[in-house]
Amino acid sequence: MVGQLAVSRAGHDRDTLYLILKEEGNSVYLADGVLKTYAMPKKKNKKHIQLIHSGLTAMQIEELAGNPADADTKIKRCIRLYNERKDVTVKPPAEPLLKD
Repeated sequence: MVGQLAVSRAGHDRDTLYLILKEEGNSVYLADGVLKTYAMPKKKNKKHIQLIHSGLTAMQIEELAGNPADADTKIKRCIRLYNERKDVTVKPPAEPLLKD
């Protein structure tokens, strides 16, 4: 399950596409590279996501751990490439709010 893309099916982030970073019991840790980063992933119940059988290989996930500074860029790229390949109705990650 780790490395696969998943769509949130419940909560305020419904229809948002994430990459699964870690699995722990009934929960998974998700990142989109923008609001939910590699360093601060979102914890979500497994029954509130829908798996997509696409994403990163085990080797690519290890590379994320080896270079966390570049991890968010690779996560965003993976999500963007999936959206370009598929005609999906998944919301892209929201841009963070900038305070003046």
